[in-house]
Amino acid sequence: MSERGSPLRHQRRRFAVALIALFLLAVSFLVIYAAAFSTFKSSELERAQGRAEFYRTTLESALDRLEHLPFILGQDPAVVRGLQDPESRFALNRRLADFAARANAEALYVMDLDGLTIAASNYSEPVNFLGENYSFRPYFQTAKNGQRGKFFAIGATTKRPGFFVAEPVRDSTDNIIGVIALKIELDELVAAWRASGEKILITNLDTIVVLASQPDWQYRTLAPPSEERLLQIRQMRQFGQEPLAPLDWERLENDEVALAGERHIRVRVPVTSQPWQLHFIVSTAGLQERALFVVFLAAISVALLAIMFIFWRSERLRRALDASHQDRKRLLREIEDRKATEKALAKTQNELEKSSRMAALGQLAASVTHELGQPLSAMRNYIAIEEMNAAQKPESLATRLSGLVRRMENITRDLRFFAQPKQHQKTPFDVAKAIENAVGLTRHDLQARQIEMALNLPTPAPQILGDGARFEQVLVNLLRNAMSAVDDVPAPKIEIGWAPAGDNIAIYVADNGHGLKGQQIEELQEPFRTDKPSGEGMGLGLAISASIVKEHAGELFAVDNEQGGATFTILLPPISKDKGQSGQ
Repeated sequence: MSERGSPLRHQRRRFAVALIALFLLAVSFLVIYAAAFSTFKSSELERAQGRAEFYRTTLESALDRLEHLPFILGQDPAVVRGLQDPESRFALNRRLADFAARANAEALYVMDLDGLTIAASNYSEPVNFLGENYSFRPYFQTAKNGQRGKFFAIGATTKRPGFFVAEPVRDSTDNIIGVIALKIELDELVAAWRASGEKILITNLDTIVVLASQPDWQYRTLAPPSEERLLQIRQMRQFGQEPLAPLDWERLENDEVALAGERHIRVRVPVTSQPWQLHFIVSTAGLQERALFVVFLAAISVALLAIMFIFWRSERLRRALDASHQDRKRLLREIEDRKATEKALAKTQNELEKSSRMAALGQLAASVTHELGQPLSAMRNYIAIEEMNAAQKPESLATRLSGLVRRMENITRDLRFFAQPKQHQKTPFDVAKAIENAVGLTRHDLQARQIEMALNLPTPAPQILGDGARFEQVLVNLLRNAMSAVDDVPAPKIEIGWAPAGDNIAIYVADNGHGLKGQQIEELQEPFRTDKPSGEGMGLGLAISASIVKEHAGELFAVDNEQGGATFTILLPPISKDKGQSGQ
C-alpha cells in the first residue's frame, strides 16, 4: 500500500503545485488589470476634465457673445419711438433686421407691455414674430419687471430651439414701455460638438437635457421631474410638445454612469452664466481594452521567458551567419577596390601615353618652327622691299601676301606653344570683339562655301583676362572645324555667340553638320587625330585650342545637337569692369 501510494502522492503534489501556480498567475493578472485600469482611468479623468472645461468655455462664449445687444438697442431712440408711434414700426423692422444680420443673431424683436410683438428682424420671412404674444415666457416677465431675462426654449413660432436674452425698454422718464428680446441659435455649436465625436450634454436645474452632441439625447431627463414642476414647464411652453422622456441613464460609483447599458466616466462642470451643468462622458470600453492589452503584454513577457533558450541558440546561429555574410561583403569590397585600382592604372597609362605624344609634338613643333622661321623672315623682307619700291593699293597683292605671312607666323608661334611653353601677358579683352575678329578671318571661306553664319552677341559683352590674339585662334579653329563638318550638308549653317552660364560665360560654335559620331571631347583633343583628307589638316587644332582655353582658366566641351550637328562650348570666368580697368 505504501509503495503504491507514494507515486500517487507525488502526482497529487505536482498537480496541487500546478493549480497553485495557475491560481497565483491568475491573481497576478487580475492585480495587473486592476492597476492598469486605475492608472488609465486617472489619466482619462484628467483629460476629460480639460475637455469639459474647454467645451464649457465655448458654450459660455456662444451664450455671452451678444448678451449686451438688447441692452444697447433698448436705449435706441428708434426702438422707443417704435413703441410710442405705430407709424415708425416699419422703419424699426428694417433697423432690427440690419442689426440682426450684422451681429449674426437669429432674431431681434420688440414687444409691448402686453407681450405683443410690434417689430421683428424677421418681419419679411414667411414665419415671423410680428403679432405673436410672448407674455407667457419667463424672460418677458423678468424684463418687464426691469431686469435682464435669460431663457432657453424651443421657439413657439419657429419650432427651433434657441437662447433668449431680454431687456426692458424705457422712455425719457425712465418708465418701462416695452421689452426687446434677442434669440441666439446654437445649432452651429451643437454641430461642432457632434463633429468632434465626443459625448457632451447640458442639463438645466430640472435635469432636462437642453443641448447634446447626440440628437436623440436632447430633451430627455436624467431624473423625471415632479408632476407639479412638469405642469409649470408645460405652461411656459419651454420645450414645446416634447415628451421629456427619461434618458437611459444610471449613476454608478467612482465618477461613472451607465448610459444605454454601457459604462462611462463622467466629468461635470457648472456653466457660470446659466444654472446649467455640462456633462462630459467617455466610454470605459477603451480603458478596459488598454488594461487588457497590458495584461496581454504581461502574458507575452512570461511566454518570452520560456523561449529564451531557443532564442539564445538561434542568436548564436544568426551571429555565425552574419560573420559569414560580413566575410563575403569584405571579399566583394576587395574585388571592387581592385577593379577601381585597375581603372585608375589604365587612366594613368593613358595620361602617360598622351604626355609622350605631347612631348613628341613639342619636338616636331620645334623642328617645324626652326625650319620655317628663316624662309618666312626672308619673305617678309622681300615683300617690304616690294612695298617700298612701288606704291601699293590697300588691296594689292603685296598687301595680301603680307597678311598671309603674318598668319603663317601666327601658326608657327602657336607651334612654339608645344615646343617651348611660356607665360603670355594677360590683359582684358572683349568677348564680342574676339568673336567678330574670328568671323572676319574666316568670312572669305564662309562666303566661298555659301555657309549661313548667325551671330548671337548680347550687349553689353563681358571681358576676359588673357591673350586676345591667342583666344581668337581658338575661335578660328572651331569655326574651321565647323566649316569642315557642314561641307556635305544641303543648307549649311553655323552659329557663334556667347551667353551667361551662372558665374561664368559660355562661348559656343554650333553647326548642322555630321556631329561627333559618338566621339568624346577627350578623343577629339588628341594630337594628329583628324577626319580631314591628307594635306588639309594635321589634327592639331583642337589640341592647341584646348591648351589655350586651359591657359585662360576655362574648359572646352562638345556635344551632339538634337536636330543634328554638334556644339563646341568654351566655359570661361569673366572679369568685372573694375578688375578689367585695373588690369589695363
